[in-house]
Amino acid sequence: MRKVILTLTFLLAAVIVNSQSLEEIVKKYSAANKLDKVAAFKTIRISGNMSMMGMDIPVEVWMKKPDKIKSVTNFNGQEVMQVFDGTKGYIMNPLTGASTPVEMSAAETKQILRNNMFNNYLDSYLKEGALTLEGEENVNGKAAHKIKAVLDGGISMIMYIDKSSGLMVKTSATVPAEGMTMTVDSYPADYKEINGLFLPMKTTTSAQGMEFVQTYSKVEVDVPMDDSIFTVK
Repeated sequence: MRKVILTLTFLLAAVIVNSQSLEEIVKKYSAANKLDKVAAFKTIRISGNMSMMGMDIPVEVWMKKPDKIKSVTNFNGQEVMQVFDGTKGYIMNPLTGASTPVEMSAAETKQILRNNMFNNYLDSYLKEGALTLEGEENVNGKAAHKIKAVLDGGISMIMYIDKSSGLMVKTSATVPAEGMTMTVDSYPADYKEINGLFLPMKTTTSAQGMEFVQTYSKVEVDVPMDDSIFTVK
C-alpha cells in the first residue's frame, strides 16, 4: 500500500509540473507576441498576398472586436469570401458556381474564429484543458516546445514554440477533408510589430504536395469599420 501511495504521489507531482510548464510556456508566448496590446484595439485590417502555383492572389482580412471577421481572396477578379457576423458564418464562393452565400457548418465557423486576432487561442486551449506538452523538437535548427491541441471538428494540431523567443515557429494540423484526413504544415516567420500589432509577416504552408506562401503588406488598427462590412446578401 505504501508503494502504491508513493507511486500515485509521484504521478500527481508529474501532472502538476507538466501543467505549470504549459502555463509558463503560454505566458511567455503571450508576452512575446504582445497580446496584451491587442486587447486595446477595436478593429484590425490586414492586406496581403498569397502565392500559389505561380499565381499571386490578393487577400484582405477585416476584424472587429469582439468576434466579427471577414476574409476576401481575389482569384482573377472573382472574390471568395468567408465571414462571421457575430452570430453566424457564411461562405461565398463563385468558383463553385454558387451565386448566394452558404451558411458555414459548425466546424467551419470554429475554424474562421481561430483566425480572430482578438482571441489568445493558445491561452483559451490551455483553459479548456485541450493542451498537452509533448516534449521538445528542433525546428529550423532551434529547440522548440512541442504542444498538442485536440480541437472540435476532428482537428488535431501540434504547435512548436521556440524556447528562446517564445514565438510560434511551426504548426502541423491534421484536419478532415472529404472523408479523409489531411496534414497541413505551416511555418510563420519574419515577425514584426506594426502599429502595435505583432505578427508573422510571412507564412509558408504545405499540404497534399502543394505549397503556398502568404505575406502581409499592410497592417492597420482602429480604422473605422461599419458592421455592414460583415453583412452578407
